[in-house]
Amino acid sequence: MFSNCYLSMTYIDTHTHNYDEAYASEEEAVIQRALDAGVRIMIQPDVDSGERGRMIDLVKRYPDNLRMMLGLYPGSVGKNWQEEIDDIKNLLDEEVVAIGEIGLDYHYCTDFVQEQKDAFVAQLSLAAQRNLPVNIHLRDATDDFFDIISSCRHLGLRGNLHAFSGSFETFCRLQKYGDWYVGIGGVVTFKKAAVAESVGKIPLERIVLETDSPYLTPVPKRGTRNESSLIPLIAAKIAEIKGLTLEEVANQTTENALRLFEINRPKIVL
Repeated sequence: MFSNCYLSMTYIDTHTHNYDEAYASEEEAVIQRALDAGVRIMIQPDVDSGERGRMIDLVKRYPDNLRMMLGLYPGSVGKNWQEEIDDIKNLLDEEVVAIGEIGLDYHYCTDFVQEQKDAFVAQLSLAAQRNLPVNIHLRDATDDFFDIISSCRHLGLRGNLHAFSGSFETFCRLQKYGDWYVGIGGVVTFKKAAVAESVGKIPLERIVLETDSPYLTPVPKRGTRNESSLIPLIAAKIAEIKGLTLEEVANQTTENALRLFEINRPKIVL
């Protein structure tokens, strides 16, 4: 599927739902395709207690290549959000690289806006207590997000804005509130994607790669189910936009992810 130049690179997918039911019964093949494409580490974002068990089981089956976050996805926040976070706290002795995916999402529903804010603040505090980065999901709630991040500046937060689609100005504003990266995925390959202009300006040292699979499949595979094996397509588009080599993008984004999530360098199996 990829040329030799793709296969010589090493990548990290910082946000991929390999445990999603979309991959039921073929997780092994999906993970092997990612490894064959040079994706050595795949980080699994948590959603809620309904899916968490599958995630933990899968990570335990592939300890060399999968890592996990723990967190309550904003779309899963309801009246029982505190119970969900208590469950997360009880699991933090597991090997966890971040608190995520957490944040705010007002796109489909605004019934639990206050609960989303409260759950977000609680999880930011939890991340600070455990000295873990955060993986942020943000949609149609930018003003409230920045209000909360500003009020939590004293926590010394670090993390990344997953599926970043904002402006360069939004990126610059984010840097005022801690040590922040942005996750760039398949959307950057879409025709007339506004985020492509932002990517051209954002320093490569602040970018990590992600697929958000099974969603947001990059061109030319758009319209099919996404997989971590398609990370090289995203990296190639970033290289094109920034006038860099694919190797430069692969190396720097891998270093960024290793640093942010404090992951040991993956072993390269030839």
